[in-house]
Amino acid sequence: MSINATLEAELTIAGMTCGGCAARIQSQLDDLEGVDTAQVNFATGRATVRHDNSIDSDAITSTVESLGYSVVGRDEGERAEDARERELRRRLMVAAALAMPAMLISMLMGLQFVGWEWVVAGLSIPVILWSGWPFHRAAAINLRRRATTMDTLVSMGSLAALGWSLVVLLAEVGDGHVYFETGAVIVTLILLGKWFEVRAKRRSGDAIRALAGLGAKTAMLEDGREVSLDDLAVGMRFMVRPGEKIATDGVVVDGASAVDASMVTGEPVPVEVGVGAEVIGATLNTSGSLTVEATRVGSDTALAQIIRLVDDAQGSRAEVQRLADRVAAVFVPLAIVTAFATLAVWLATGQPASEAFTAAVAVLIIACPCALGLATPLGIMVGTGRGAQLGVIIKGGEILEDTRAIDAVVVDKTGTLTKAAMIVSERVAPELDETSAEQVARLAGAAERRSEHPIAAAIAEAYPGTGDIEAFENRPGLGIVAMVDGGPVRVGRRLLFDDVPASVESAAATAEELGATVVLAGRGTTAELVFVVNDEVKHTSAAAVTALHDQGLSVTLLTGDNQRTAAAVARAVGIGTRVGDEVIAEVLPAGKAEVVARMQAEGHRVAMVGDGVNDAPALAQADLGIAVGTGTDVAIEASDLTVVSGDLRAVADAIALSRHTLTVIKGNLFWAFAYNAAAIPLAASGVLNPMVAAGAMGLSSVFVVSNSLRLRRFAGYRRS
Repeated sequence: MSINATLEAELTIAGMTCGGCAARIQSQLDDLEGVDTAQVNFATGRATVRHDNSIDSDAITSTVESLGYSVVGRDEGERAEDARERELRRRLMVAAALAMPAMLISMLMGLQFVGWEWVVAGLSIPVILWSGWPFHRAAAINLRRRATTMDTLVSMGSLAALGWSLVVLLAEVGDGHVYFETGAVIVTLILLGKWFEVRAKRRSGDAIRALAGLGAKTAMLEDGREVSLDDLAVGMRFMVRPGEKIATDGVVVDGASAVDASMVTGEPVPVEVGVGAEVIGATLNTSGSLTVEATRVGSDTALAQIIRLVDDAQGSRAEVQRLADRVAAVFVPLAIVTAFATLAVWLATGQPASEAFTAAVAVLIIACPCALGLATPLGIMVGTGRGAQLGVIIKGGEILEDTRAIDAVVVDKTGTLTKAAMIVSERVAPELDETSAEQVARLAGAAERRSEHPIAAAIAEAYPGTGDIEAFENRPGLGIVAMVDGGPVRVGRRLLFDDVPASVESAAATAEELGATVVLAGRGTTAELVFVVNDEVKHTSAAAVTALHDQGLSVTLLTGDNQRTAAAVARAVGIGTRVGDEVIAEVLPAGKAEVVARMQAEGHRVAMVGDGVNDAPALAQADLGIAVGTGTDVAIEASDLTVVSGDLRAVADAIALSRHTLTVIKGNLFWAFAYNAAAIPLAASGVLNPMVAAGAMGLSSVFVVSNSLRLRRFAGYRRS
């Protein structure tokens, strides 16, 4: 292994309490020798560290633990979150039970009696010291390491209220006003906000947990034996009865049924399947019985890959998060300095010590940057999770931002706008007799057996030739050249042939005017026969193009097919009805990326939608690559977004959801910044007392949480 080899470490970190914790850990990891980049996500509790082999995972773990946090396994992390929620709830219940009477006695003159201050002290001290212990403990750990977090502000504020009140009560200094209830209410409200926050973080991960729980637990083999999924291997055949989940990805070898794949693809309507149809594990067999041969098991299944992609995306960071990280890193120290400055200014201007103290404590409490730390990661978690439920896989937070400036969508034809279920509807050979025409067709069918193209499969199925293939050459974008039974055979586009007779050209043009695809075949370099191949346009494609237009996007049809066929398909789906729409035909595979590059050079931000190997370069070239999940793995790997469904409306859903998620994240950040920017001056000037400040701080986090959770209601165009 090279010294520069790039490795990646995934850590689950327990003990983070705010965005400042995440920023601090990330800063320390970034400074390690050998670390390329580090990303720490507060919402997911995970860190992703890319490094070379000069540093190992133990050193990375030690760095995290030296900061006072612990590195645990993924399952341990989830158990730790459960335990933390239970602990918060227990401490919150005690705090609320004691703080409420303490506040009422302190604020209502009618409830006060001789020595009431001592009773309030007795009620408040357990709240501040026991219920607030997690804040004090975390603040002390960070103080030993000369660091500050949100816990520092809460601890300082509540202990300052307690300390000042004890001095007033025991030494009888100042105006005699005590703030026991202030410290107790601060701790109670902060605990309430943290409890809501933990519950919201768990809810934001519900989508990925629901996906993980979709799969069947066992499979019924053909011989009647029931086996666990762990024992199921590729090639095994299993039975699926009506109402049962399909155990794993496979191909139907017997039976027919309708399969509800909505939980994986987002498709609301069950899909009819029969022999030869591919089915996805965890989808529901609704009617007939099926026998399925397993083609993928375990971590190779579509569901497992979706879960992995979504999990990675939820741990990613959007570019907009960098500003929040920089602010969070300096916010707590700045807040402490501002609090002391507030105290000094009030005292220097001759204000009462009690009022100066109150204003300083209010600044400490109002400045907690909880909302700032949650704004981006919660939005990404909920948005990507909702996308997974709709069959839309967003590969990372940065992809959300890439959709913002997209103004043009380029779509492939075959398999994207059309079904890619090619059928040879006619065979035309103007200059051959029937026997010769059949011979050419059979030779072409024999040669096409070697090709994986959908049109080749259709020709091979329609004319199953049996000749011996002695040589075979695939010419991308043109067709094939082969030696069959000792003679040359060519099958493909016009450019593959040296001579296309006028009668053959006329027959081809007539078919193309009607929207069909034509493939020429001949024994040698002269085209002798025309295969008329029809590929039905998906019934949802026109609605999908309308949805893209509604989002302000122009749509370009980009295909290797001929101009007449491409124009007919474009008319059928509505491409050309908006200014900026184009139809670009007869483009070789290598030329698709060049077309995308040309559009970018003209100032467009381009999204490319494709499903085949020949689309991969264009997907990679585009500003936003969108792979249709029914396509090839290489296309999906090259893309930024993947739609598991073959329904093009899912592409409109993907773009709309990405934009909506980014809007929510920006709204979260705006209000988090605006809240602190407006509230700190109000607290410093004495307008907000510490209890109101604590409530406002909690409400800011609740707003960010509730605003992010709105994404769970995103429906998309397929649900309308």
